[in-house]
Amino acid sequence: MKNKEMNFAERVFAPTPKWFKILRTVGIALASVGGIIIASPVALPVGIVTAAGYLILGGSIISVVSQTGVKTEEEAEPDK
Repeated sequence: MKNKEMNFAERVFAPTPKWFKILRTVGIALASVGGIIIASPVALPVGIVTAAGYLILGGSIISVVSQTGVKTEEEAEPDK
């Protein structure tokens, strides 16, 4: 199946290239750090809490966009 003919569900479940797997992991880590800061039981300055919200947003966007990257037919072949 060609990549241009894929719908969203097929694209999400298709194999992901190594670079996008790394980006997805970084995005998940950023979102996790933001969530930890927001869930902190200690009263933090408003600027830090706001920055944590942006970390969650940015990490989530990076993760979702990275998950939709698919290997091309040439990349799907096993390495020699």
